[in-house]
Amino acid sequence: MIVNQLRAAVAHCGRWTAVNQLTRTNSDMAEFREVFSKARHIAIITGAGVSAESGVPTIRGAEGRWRTWKTQDLATPGSFWRHPSRVWEFYHYRRELALNAQPSGAHRAIAECEARLSRQGRSLVVITQNIDELHQRAGSKSVLEVHGNQFHTRCVSCGDVEVNHKSPICPSLEGKGSPDPDVPDALIPVKDLPRCDEKGCDGLLRPHVIWFGETLDSHILTKVEKELETCDLCLVVGTSSVVYPAALFGPQVASRGVPVAEFNTKVTPNTPRFRFHFPGRCAETLPVALARHESELI
Repeated sequence: MIVNQLRAAVAHCGRWTAVNQLTRTNSDMAEFREVFSKARHIAIITGAGVSAESGVPTIRGAEGRWRTWKTQDLATPGSFWRHPSRVWEFYHYRRELALNAQPSGAHRAIAECEARLSRQGRSLVVITQNIDELHQRAGSKSVLEVHGNQFHTRCVSCGDVEVNHKSPICPSLEGKGSPDPDVPDALIPVKDLPRCDEKGCDGLLRPHVIWFGETLDSHILTKVEKELETCDLCLVVGTSSVVYPAALFGPQVASRGVPVAEFNTKVTPNTPRFRFHFPGRCAETLPVALARHESELI
């Protein structure tokens, strides 16, 4: 099973021979379009690059800083327990960015394609590493969120998970979260941070996302496994292919002999393993790739 292999690979920090096999990558859009026209079940794996085109900075890379800290250092359980006010300021900033952002051309192309293919008895699923709900706001219905959702909260006391789109999420965070390095921490008392509404609980809430050092949701991984095992075309869009285990998804599909197309501004460690690579902004390349094919009747 793919997920079992993924878990084993992460646990042992290894890769399989199949994943290491290289293929001849090309950028022939006409050839891709022919493959696309015959696909019945398409899996699209998306990463931070898709949302970056909507103005949402990536957690990693050159943009991956908030004030004086690396953002990936804030997205950890240890950081939350040591500095809950700081981490909530950071996520308040990220939530507000996403709420004010608009889905990119890539988000919209994926959603339009899913709706169109569903009318033809075909299917498209999005497997995303993003936590910003921009796919759903663009209209995507079938979305698997590998790293959780920043508009869901989880109580650290009772474990209750709730959808939460409040802006701000609590009064004490209003006007807070500026990324300016000269802005000091707000040092909000824990009692004034987001709290659980469950009767008799009032526990501290945290974003319901997968932080660095935490294990992915096994239920989501099982669903991802099914999609990776049954898709007959896979697109890897806007991801640097360095975050595991998601970086293994595309190569594992390719190891089955299924065409995989990568859409990214630059080559990645996995590019040689894929049949197609289309450089450039996803908002420009993906609408062309997923547009209605001349063979489509509906």
